[in-house]
Amino acid sequence: MSRKPYVREMTWRWIFRHPRYVRYMAREFSCLFIGGWTLLMVWGLKQLADGPAAWGAFLEVLRSPASIVFHVLALAFAAYHSITWFNLTPKALPVQLGEEFVPEGVISGAHFALWAGLTIAVLYLAGAF
Repeated sequence: MSRKPYVREMTWRWIFRHPRYVRYMAREFSCLFIGGWTLLMVWGLKQLADGPAAWGAFLEVLRSPASIVFHVLALAFAAYHSITWFNLTPKALPVQLGEEFVPEGVISGAHFALWAGLTIAVLYLAGAF
């Protein structure tokens, strides 16, 4: 009789065993696009500081099809990251008024409403309205 413990094989496909794992890994993967976009903006600031020629070259890079695809993906991952965080907020930040807790829907809804309001304000300031 063997006393060797059972060791379950762990393959790279474990992520696909449950939809919750896929959502978790998608949220974690989103940080790569958000970080890449941040580095791109820092590079843009450097190009702006280097003068008009460097800034013009940077703008040409942003007009490329690969850059547009990257920005669309980064926006989608940023939106997914934000939505999952706002849905998680009531668990991370429960608000208690007296003896009762504020309902989770109110906390999440307030975050989504503020997000929508700020988006409209930024679009208005950018001249989209």
